[in-house]
Amino acid sequence: MAGLDDYNRKRDFKKTREPAGRLEKRGQHRFIVQKHDATRLHYDFRLEMDGVLKSWAVTRGPSPNPEDKRLAVRTEDHPVSYASFEGTIPEGEYGGGTVMLWDQGTWAPIAGKSEKDLEKGHLHFTLDGERMKGEWLLVRIKGRPGEKRENWLLRKIDDDAAGGSDDLVARELTSVKTGRTMAEIAADKKGEASLKGKRGKAFDAIMAETEKHVRTRAKPRVSRAAKAAGNPPAFRKPQLATLVDHVPAGNGWIHEIKFDGYRALIGVAGDKVKIHTRSGLDWTEKFAPIAEAIAALELPPCLIDGEIVSPDDKGNPSFSALQRAIKGEGGGFELFAFDLLSLNGEDLTKLGNVERKAKLAALLPDSDPVIHYADHVVGAGEKLFEAMCKAGQEGIIAKKADAPYRGDRTTSWVKVKCTRRQEFVIIGWSSSDKSSRRFRALLLAQHKDGRLIYAGKVGTGFNQDSMEMLREKFAALAQESAAADVPRSERRGAHWIRPELVAEIAFAEFTHDDVLRHASFLGLRSDKKAAEVKREEPTPVKEIEQAEPVVTISNRDRVIFPEAKATKGDLADYYQAIGPLILPWLARRPVSLVRCPQGRGKQCFFQKHDSGSFGDTVHHVPVREKDGDVEDYLYVEDIAGILSCVQMGTIEFHVWGSRVEDIEKAERLIFDLDPDVGLDFDDVKRAAKDIRTMLADIGLVSFPMLSGGKGIHVIVPLTPEAEWPQVKDFCHRFAEALAQAEPDRFVANMAKAKRVGRIFVDYLRNQRGATAVVPYGVRARENAPVAAPVSWDELDGFDKASAFTIRDVKKLLARASSKALKGWGVAEQRLPDV
Repeated sequence: MAGLDDYNRKRDFKKTREPAGRLEKRGQHRFIVQKHDATRLHYDFRLEMDGVLKSWAVTRGPSPNPEDKRLAVRTEDHPVSYASFEGTIPEGEYGGGTVMLWDQGTWAPIAGKSEKDLEKGHLHFTLDGERMKGEWLLVRIKGRPGEKRENWLLRKIDDDAAGGSDDLVARELTSVKTGRTMAEIAADKKGEASLKGKRGKAFDAIMAETEKHVRTRAKPRVSRAAKAAGNPPAFRKPQLATLVDHVPAGNGWIHEIKFDGYRALIGVAGDKVKIHTRSGLDWTEKFAPIAEAIAALELPPCLIDGEIVSPDDKGNPSFSALQRAIKGEGGGFELFAFDLLSLNGEDLTKLGNVERKAKLAALLPDSDPVIHYADHVVGAGEKLFEAMCKAGQEGIIAKKADAPYRGDRTTSWVKVKCTRRQEFVIIGWSSSDKSSRRFRALLLAQHKDGRLIYAGKVGTGFNQDSMEMLREKFAALAQESAAADVPRSERRGAHWIRPELVAEIAFAEFTHDDVLRHASFLGLRSDKKAAEVKREEPTPVKEIEQAEPVVTISNRDRVIFPEAKATKGDLADYYQAIGPLILPWLARRPVSLVRCPQGRGKQCFFQKHDSGSFGDTVHHVPVREKDGDVEDYLYVEDIAGILSCVQMGTIEFHVWGSRVEDIEKAERLIFDLDPDVGLDFDDVKRAAKDIRTMLADIGLVSFPMLSGGKGIHVIVPLTPEAEWPQVKDFCHRFAEALAQAEPDRFVANMAKAKRVGRIFVDYLRNQRGATAVVPYGVRARENAPVAAPVSWDELDGFDKASAFTIRDVKKLLARASSKALKGWGVAEQRLPDV
């Protein structure tokens, strides 16, 4: 068959929108498949050859299974312009029915073969389409004498693209051009691809119909009631802070107020709440108002770490007010939550401090009269410490930003106190010669090397009520001898008790004899065990800082960004400072690096594997690649790891959307909005907000990020349950729905020719092995721009995607703790079942 006479003769072009036939010059070896619902459903397979589309009607559609031989009936040649046709051929016309552009791409004869083999009845070729790939074979069947119909067989060759029993035509039900279903194309009487005004129905139809045939379905969304089913997480040993002599310096530390109260580990599952002290005592009834307030929040199963306090008359946390509130003598309780150890059954303790806190901030309400999120500052610890001391507070807690949670006393949490306060065991009391006093002083001790060591007396800080309370307890604990070796001079008038009561004592110092000077009683610590009370000696901060891994940055003066005159040292300083903000999105995720050893203007290259040249602070995770080989991929855990990469010339960090603990399960979606060169940034911002609305319509919370390049990333956090095939499928269908809804604005095809005047919705970052630039990561572009998280409310105020650079590090640090960015990038949500 040759020419287009047959094609033109069979059609009335006044009635059909099909293109009129004319020969065209040799093109690019295109191939298309059109799903055609005429007298019977079939698939038209077409190869561009000799200026026309050679065509076959494949009755059951192509199969990727090499065992399947599909009948393909040769039909008339079609014009090359038919390759873009999609719509409805009027009833009564030749081929009347709905036509969908089901696949498209390019083809080529295999090496050593020619397209002229078609005339010999045996064409062996490769396809590179959106759905059909690899080697295929068309073989002509010898017909019976006099038979005019030319029958062929279409078969897949057994190669890497073969799909076994995969039912390709049942799974792929939408157009590669518009994303529409056959029903939507048939309903489009005007032949327009745009679905403005009925976007919701179109979107739902596309997503729902394709999902029916996805082999790995997303798990259904879980209701709040279902999440809350079961018992609260069990108590676990809390992390404790080491006393130090000074506030640690640098942005590698975050700093919190040290609240003057009782430590609490709170297990929650909906309206079920358990409150434990730091020693594991169940104090749910004692702190019933806190339990009731948390129950009212209907939180998913989680384990929260925090401090329960009672405010004094001025509103400041007061230990004495807490003592009175516990005894029911007035005052209320409040919780300051500062850590999240588990959520929905997932152990979070391996995550860094900042990342755990981000999840906690997203979990708790913005304003509650009883339950508060304990915020922090990055760096600037001395200022916070000074402010706390002036306010008469106990001091601050400093935590390494990247440190995991450990149920022990560690140097990754340190405490700096405004006044000296410690716990002591009461081993006795001395009689008073004044009738108004129930006793003169308490005798105290602390454990050292497994035995109690006398630590002196405390005779101030009591009132009548506290003295009465203590004397009652003493009566039940009386014993004949002292539990510690007490000097003879201190024994006069002493009465001994079993060493079970723990007191909180403020004091000026220890004397050269290791006894307290200017001590004052603050209250009993019934939440702590006497056996755990030991002397706390401040550890010099320098010892802790010297124990941290040190990464030496060589060639600090080398210019990396010529336009900004920014050096390798400037880049390292930026990453050092921004470390606490970048680690929640970078740590323990496979990472690919953009390395530019001589600067961004010279040769740069992408690297995801490492043979060990980065040193001990950069780690490896084995990943099985498509070819079956296992390769070590890079990941970092801390700021030292980031700096080791910078030392090796890294500018950009691009991360997977999953963690090294389970790389097959996605923890976020990203829609990267990449505008054509002629579009204004306002167009991109409007597009991002429209995508936010469409995601919200199906129950997904999203967050915007300025990419540092030309566009905006719309980020959708996920609970890591869905695996990459279903994640990619969802994102593909979502992008196609956008492109179909407003084809003048959006395109889901990455081909440059199709992006003119439109925004490419890049969904391809949502697949196994794909990466995206990390939040707060530097870009290897002019002026050293940074990928910067922003809020939806702020978005309109930015005029470009590169609004922040490495020179804005102080601004970025300040913004991170702003109300606008609270909880940015964190949400407990699952891939919708749509």
